[in-house]
Amino acid sequence: MAVAMLGGFMSGPGQTYGVSGFIDPMINSLGWSRTRISGLYSAGSMTASFGMIFVGQLLDRYSARLVLTIVAILFGLVLIGMSRINSEIEAYLGFSAIRTLGQGSIMLITTTMVAMWFVRLRGRVMAIAMMGTALSQASFPPLIQYLINHLGWRDAWVALGIIVWVFLVAPVLILVRRSPEAIGLLPDGDLKPSSKDDSDLALKTTIEEPKWTLGEAIRTRSFWLILFVGSTPSLISTAMTFHNESLLVNRGLNPELAAAVLATVAPASLGASIVIGYLSERLPNRYLLAVGQIFLAATMMFYFVMNKGWHAFIYGGLLGLSGGSNMVVNSVIWPNYYGRHRLGSIRGVVTTSMVAMSALGPLPFGLMFDVTGGYTSAMLVFLILPVSGIIAAVIAKPPSKGKDLREVLT
Repeated sequence: MAVAMLGGFMSGPGQTYGVSGFIDPMINSLGWSRTRISGLYSAGSMTASFGMIFVGQLLDRYSARLVLTIVAILFGLVLIGMSRINSEIEAYLGFSAIRTLGQGSIMLITTTMVAMWFVRLRGRVMAIAMMGTALSQASFPPLIQYLINHLGWRDAWVALGIIVWVFLVAPVLILVRRSPEAIGLLPDGDLKPSSKDDSDLALKTTIEEPKWTLGEAIRTRSFWLILFVGSTPSLISTAMTFHNESLLVNRGLNPELAAAVLATVAPASLGASIVIGYLSERLPNRYLLAVGQIFLAATMMFYFVMNKGWHAFIYGGLLGLSGGSNMVVNSVIWPNYYGRHRLGSIRGVVTTSMVAMSALGPLPFGLMFDVTGGYTSAMLVFLILPVSGIIAAVIAKPPSKGKDLREVLT
């Protein structure tokens, strides 16, 4: 759990909130337009999405310790390599690599790792692990700004690479193990019982856990419903974060409130993740998935009435509640529905969709703004997604192997 939290925190340099601090200094230094560097970043993010399937398969084949160690070493190396960027192709390759390793791989590996180690306590532990991501969002932007101000943007990249090596590689090597069973434990930290009666009970518990392959999972209706619901926040929330300042200005608010909105997102996200994490152990996950969509729809609808400075804090809070809710329930529902057997491969496909949607999100919002001069059309059109997501989430019942696979074959 500690390494998962640390991994979420150290993914910061590969997340949009981390990279965004470098955009203006790179534009000024390299003489590129904002459209050009944004296009390179989006293209790199889209390329990164396709690597998640491969990373998920590696997780099923090898230990999380090996895969995460390699990813952490490469992530640090790529961050240092970002300091050498001088051409567009170098920027594209660099953005592709840091998005593959930072945004995608580290988050995929750490959340899968938590799911492998916990079953009964999965929700609350996942919520605690997600605290690392919330703390990262609050910590890395000012840290990056400080490094750029004192070292310049090129050496700031180098410093981040060294930070990743120092604070992530060693803990992974020392603390991470493949699964609880590999060291004589059961999930949730339980010891393997020694008596025959207790052994029979433990065996029964193991047998009752869902056990799906990727091929079987994608033939169920719930897989595609949850994939749709989980990918919707990636598209919309990324677009709203990317265009944050412009969205506020378009409602007649001071652009300086943009930072306040982002500052409100982190604590709201943290609170939501803790509550949803605990509830996920007690309530059907599909209803909690719908709650995340309700928060997202509420955020978009509140935008239409936002016209006072203090409204921006409510807007940011709703965005944070949406992000925290969706982040946790999306991490627990897959192992709860499809088990741990091939979780890496299943979540690799899921993460591919989510990263791809985050790459696409800002583009349609930007295009509609250029055409209409505002975001009303974009909000109305994309409001259809979370509204549909509420319905999709509610009907995404836990799959039954015999029933669901028979329905596909008939």
